[in-house]
Amino acid sequence: MIPKTFKEVIDLGDGREISIETGKLAKQAHGSVVVQSGKCMLLCTVVSNYKQSDVDFLPLTVDYREKFAAAGRYPGGFFKREARPSDGEVLTMRLVDRVLRPLFPKDYHAETQVMIQLMSHDENVMPDAMAGLAASAAIQLSDFPFECAISEVRVGRVNGELIINPTREQLKESDIDMVIGASADSVMMVEGEMDEISEEEMVEAIKFAHEAIKVQCEAQLRLAEAFGKKETREYEPEVEDEDLQKKVHDLTYDKVYAIAKAGSAKHERSEAFQAIKEEVEATFSEEELEEIGGLVSKYFYKAEKEAVRNLTLDEGLRLDGRKTDEIRPIWCEIDYLPSVHGSSIFTRGETQALATVTLGTSREANQIDMPSYEGEETFYLHYNFPPFSTGEARPIRGTSRREVGHGNLAQRALKGMIPEDCPYTVRVVSEVLESNGSSSMATVCSGTMALMDAGVQLKKPVSGIAMGLITDTETGKYAVLSDILGDEDHLGDMDFKVTGTSDGITACQMDIKVKGLSYEILVKALMQAKDGRLHILEKLTDTIAEPKPEVKSYAPKIVTKIIPGEYIGAVIGSGGKVIQELQKETNTTIVINEDPDTEEGIVEILGTDQDGIDAVIAKIDAVMFKPEVGSVYEVKVIKMLDFGAVVEYMEAPGNEVLLHVSELAWERTENVSDVVNMGDVFDVKYFGLDPRTRKEKVSRKALLPKPEGFKERPPRNDRGGDRRNNDRRGGNRDRKPRRD
Repeated sequence: MIPKTFKEVIDLGDGREISIETGKLAKQAHGSVVVQSGKCMLLCTVVSNYKQSDVDFLPLTVDYREKFAAAGRYPGGFFKREARPSDGEVLTMRLVDRVLRPLFPKDYHAETQVMIQLMSHDENVMPDAMAGLAASAAIQLSDFPFECAISEVRVGRVNGELIINPTREQLKESDIDMVIGASADSVMMVEGEMDEISEEEMVEAIKFAHEAIKVQCEAQLRLAEAFGKKETREYEPEVEDEDLQKKVHDLTYDKVYAIAKAGSAKHERSEAFQAIKEEVEATFSEEELEEIGGLVSKYFYKAEKEAVRNLTLDEGLRLDGRKTDEIRPIWCEIDYLPSVHGSSIFTRGETQALATVTLGTSREANQIDMPSYEGEETFYLHYNFPPFSTGEARPIRGTSRREVGHGNLAQRALKGMIPEDCPYTVRVVSEVLESNGSSSMATVCSGTMALMDAGVQLKKPVSGIAMGLITDTETGKYAVLSDILGDEDHLGDMDFKVTGTSDGITACQMDIKVKGLSYEILVKALMQAKDGRLHILEKLTDTIAEPKPEVKSYAPKIVTKIIPGEYIGAVIGSGGKVIQELQKETNTTIVINEDPDTEEGIVEILGTDQDGIDAVIAKIDAVMFKPEVGSVYEVKVIKMLDFGAVVEYMEAPGNEVLLHVSELAWERTENVSDVVNMGDVFDVKYFGLDPRTRKEKVSRKALLPKPEGFKERPPRNDRGGDRRNNDRRGGNRDRKPRRD
């Protein structure tokens, strides 16, 4: 018997709907829903242990996976099963995690898992836009201590019209691709890329998304009410001690405030704060610290946070002595690495990124193989964040989710500035060498300079800046911080990163921790970010004003040539023999792809030696060479025969044709060598196919004047030979018939 189900439907306003259903699948999970739009179906389950973990944070895991069966496909690879998550899946996990995590109580430390699976794929629906809705809906059906319902939507803009959850085809025409996460009251997360839009246009898109999210939050609450809203579970809260908190605050606040106001460097400041903490701990016995040491540390960091925030709100000063809108000192350098195709260093304060660029053919494109999307990227960026960049030693266990997310943000910031006719596959790698505040924005800046140093003809240079916000809801004070430090990232109410050109925004990432942030403050913050971004952009262009006109001498040049599809096989040769020998002879890399629309061949020739590239082009031209009837061509004798000479077209080496002895000269020629010799170069006229021999015919004599008194030989009849021979061999009527 099929169990009773509960369902809510959300109208997107343009004929599309999203349904949320529960009661049929995964009933042992603490909450489960199936979210469906079209044929796209997501199953989300949530489970949280009832016992608190022995940690001082929320051990929340958000896992998003796309099953290949959802698209009727097999996984690639040898084992034919889903394994580690793809970058696309990791990015969706981060989008959901960033909205959910702040809504759990700070003292809730139970192991919690949110698992979202794509079970059925619809090519007209992008599933990642519904992952946040699915996660929140499942949590609403559970007994978790969770503040309020949230949802996430994607916003696009096609021909000036904003669209909620556009299709992938619509996104190709859109100048905005943003995912916004929010509750009914507050926007909490923004991430996306744009085509140089203004700050006001960005805020308009956020407002548009928020209205749609409010409708989705209401649907979740109705579903939970119909299903039967569970009582919120009780859990063991953290122990609090108001007297201890006051004691720690009184011992530390003024000292921390003084150090924060001194404007010291990161490590000096950290050591000073640590010394104060140790002084406080020294006021307790070892036995007391064993019992309340955790609370002492907790209250110390609370006092530290309060002191630093008050310093900024009351005096407009920051930890390193800067004013709120001041950018740290910047220095840049290009062409630092002597053997790479492009390189640059960007250093801002205590943050440094070294970027490299590598140029290749379409063979080096990044292949994307997900159930919801198959394709390739000819521009991609990888970001590495080693532990030494923050003065730490810790295990390295592959690429982290953070590295995937930061690299993706920088890639989205830059990719719109790669020209459409760029012949290369371009890979940028950012190595973060120091970090104290937004290494992802340093990556954008170093990536811009490295691309220009490599000779990639960027449409416009791109810069990026990380911003912060500190607010006091009681007094109404707030401070927008430009170019935030790592410490300011943790103690602020909002951190956001904005990238763009001199003409508009290309990408952004926001995490808003304060409820009910007004759009007025948001616009002010974005405008202050614009000022900082343009200041940084000026530093970049002072270092390299425009892309270098050519790639470096040791970097590969690439030439793209279009050939008719009928010649693809001839250029490749049997078993690849022609193309392999050509690559070996010319020291080039040759890649041939077929355009599915035109069926033409797209030949990419990559090499460091221009002569080698020219030789490949000449060979391809030779393969495709077709002489025109009546035209004159220069040829060279490459072989001598008794009945003529084999000649090669000078403009198409490798293309040969027989020059028959009868076409050498008007006079009768007994020996070919009497007229031409090996290596001779002269002109011939092309007559096309000889109707008698069905072979190509060229003539030297046709370009020579006839000798005076020259008489044409009588033409042959259809059977061959002259009339005399005919009479003798077959036309002699006096010949008697042969007897049997």
